[in-house]
Amino acid sequence: MLPWTFITQVPILFVFTKYVFLVNAEVRYSIPEEQARGAFIGNIAKDLGLDHQRLKTGKAHIYTDGGTEYAELNVNKGILVVKDRIDREQICGKITPCLLNFQIILENPIEFHRVTIDVTDINDNNPIFSKNNILLEINELSPPGAIFSLPNAIDSDVGVNSLKSYTLTPNDHFKLKVQTQSDGSSSVNLLLETPLDRETQEEHVLVLKAVDGGEPQRSGTVEIKIIVLDVNDNAPVFSQEVYKASVREDSLIGSILLKVQANDADKDSNGQIKYFFAHIPDNAQDLFEINPDSGEIKTIGQMDYENTKIYEMTVNAKDVGGFVSSSKVIIEVIDVNDNVPLINLMSVSSQITEDSLPGSVIAIFNVQDKDSGKNSKINCFIKNNNHIPFKLTSSLNNFYTVQTDGFLDREKVPQYNITIVAKDDGEPSLSATQTITLQVSDVNDNAPKFEKEHYKTYITENNAPGSSFFSVRANDDDLGLNSRISYFITETGINNISVSSFVSINSDEGVLYAVRSFDYEELNHFQVSVTAKDRGSPPLSSSVIIDVYVQDQNDNHPEILYPLLNKGSPVAEFIPRSADIGYLVTKVVAVDKDSGQNAWLSYKIFKATDQTLFDVGLHNGELRTLRQIMEKDSTKQRLTVLVEDSGQPSHSATVNVNVAVTDNFALAISEFNDFTQEKNSNGDIKFYLVLSLVIVSLLFVIFLIVLIFLKFHKWRQSKLFNECPNGTLPVIPYYPPRYAEVGATGTLCHVYNYEVCLTTDSGKSEFKYMKPVIQSTVGMDQNETEARSPILSDLIAEEDLLKVNLFSFTF
Repeated sequence: MLPWTFITQVPILFVFTKYVFLVNAEVRYSIPEEQARGAFIGNIAKDLGLDHQRLKTGKAHIYTDGGTEYAELNVNKGILVVKDRIDREQICGKITPCLLNFQIILENPIEFHRVTIDVTDINDNNPIFSKNNILLEINELSPPGAIFSLPNAIDSDVGVNSLKSYTLTPNDHFKLKVQTQSDGSSSVNLLLETPLDRETQEEHVLVLKAVDGGEPQRSGTVEIKIIVLDVNDNAPVFSQEVYKASVREDSLIGSILLKVQANDADKDSNGQIKYFFAHIPDNAQDLFEINPDSGEIKTIGQMDYENTKIYEMTVNAKDVGGFVSSSKVIIEVIDVNDNVPLINLMSVSSQITEDSLPGSVIAIFNVQDKDSGKNSKINCFIKNNNHIPFKLTSSLNNFYTVQTDGFLDREKVPQYNITIVAKDDGEPSLSATQTITLQVSDVNDNAPKFEKEHYKTYITENNAPGSSFFSVRANDDDLGLNSRISYFITETGINNISVSSFVSINSDEGVLYAVRSFDYEELNHFQVSVTAKDRGSPPLSSSVIIDVYVQDQNDNHPEILYPLLNKGSPVAEFIPRSADIGYLVTKVVAVDKDSGQNAWLSYKIFKATDQTLFDVGLHNGELRTLRQIMEKDSTKQRLTVLVEDSGQPSHSATVNVNVAVTDNFALAISEFNDFTQEKNSNGDIKFYLVLSLVIVSLLFVIFLIVLIFLKFHKWRQSKLFNECPNGTLPVIPYYPPRYAEVGATGTLCHVYNYEVCLTTDSGKSEFKYMKPVIQSTVGMDQNETEARSPILSDLIAEEDLLKVNLFSFTF
């Protein structure tokens, strides 16, 4: 149940950079104290005009400036409920109204809503007296109308529930007199109506009752014991009704604050006065004391302006005769700058992406200082702000946001320690610091970088396919997947062939492998474009060109270009017999497809008809004469020139040079042709000799095979002769090739047998032919026999022919 609800719409819009802080409304509720936990306070969503979903998405929460949170926000229902026991007396004391202030904060966009809860008082406290018993000593000579001060009752409640009235036990001498002081407080006094007579009654016991105005009423009592004294008839009188003093909260213990003074018209012992505190708050009992003889009030403890700003006490002056008078003492505490500012982080981020735009909010905080006046005025700034890209902006009083003031780069600075300094205007000034550690998270903003802008590598020809020959590496300044690099070969063409047919790459390590074996003579240089791509989103890449040079190996033999061969023989060179020493006969020209040292050729005469007649240039291949030609020198000279490269191992080739030494060139040509024909004739004879040898060998092998076959056949026949009775061969059944015995189910179920008998020496002379014997011819008609007889005759004839041929081979 809400006694009253008050909503003030105060829209205030603060715009800075790209963020908006909005204070929409101030909501005020009123609830009685001592409500149970979970008791309903108000429908904050409805009163602020907010949707429940906004409370959830905005991460709505309560922020209280220190102290205990007495209210709790139910985001799902959009209501405020009591979170903790609310004791108005404990929170506010006598202060009215008792207000609980806090803010409801929403994010995205940021909104502040002030909420004030007015805690109303309930009558839950009894009026109480500081003492259970009051002892009064009253002189019997006290005249009617004498007033005696009584202690006030204390009721922690306020308003109608506070102390309302006092009642006294009915008696014949005293009545209560309540007076209102100039400061609005009331004092309770005991008024003597009729004179006392100690001899009639020495003691009076009364009960003072204090009653509040609550419903139901509460009360408290104290017993007053009055002792009637004799003689003393004057009471002390204070010089002031109210004493006031001011003291700094940092005053030293033992400092004298003020001195109260009362005068008594009596003399001697009846005029001696003692001072004491008749009423002192609980929180002041350990702070102040009074000298009973001099009336000096001094400090005995350390005061705190932030806890209590003013103290009110009642001082009594009592003489020996028992007369008492009272006066009020008010001590005001002066604030000093003894409280360090407080920095309360309301919302803070520990991480931010490096691509965040300037003006991104890092943290929201407010500052407080318990001091007052200029001691509570606070200035906030970021320490070393010139070196870090952050700034402070203020949207509300003592509320600040930390924002980015530039672009971030994780690769340069991965972490920031933002130190916020809050400094007050007191003297001396006090300050507090709060450090926010902010991690800059990586985004993929750096492309891979190769160690060089251009690469050059070498591979030896005739390499093994699949072998590695080079590796590249790229670096990425990003982190995680953003820095993991994969390598690819950009698809290009080498002599109209895809580069992937030549080279492959390990995508993880960047190692290049040869897909095929290279030939320097076909391809000695090509380029490969390698791309390095990271795994960020989106991925970034860079490329580099690699020049691959194929290194030559000595894998080619020298080739003779001159002299040319004419039908397999070199053309003859002619020199006259009158040729001088060093005469150039001819020049051997050779090339080598290899390069470098592998193509450096040297020439020398390997074989010659006359070693002393000619010499060849080591490097130019020029064939020259070494001496004068003599008559005895042969007309036909033949030389073999060896051409050798300089590779390791070296390769060589030879060429034959025919030289005709004569002055008659026609005769020399004829003789040289005869020499060539003779050479060719000798070559033909050698060919025919080899061919004849092969044919004779082949015929000999065939003869051996046939001989072995005939010997085996003869051995088989001799075995048959031995098994035949009476020296004859056994009967050999013979089945016509076009007929088969099929049993009883088919035709021609009869078997034809041919019996051949030979004499014991028939193997050496001749055959004895017998007529066929037909078995099981019963049931066959004559036509069938006649029809089959031609077939049998043919078979016999074929068999005889086979035997004759066989024996002819044997002989």
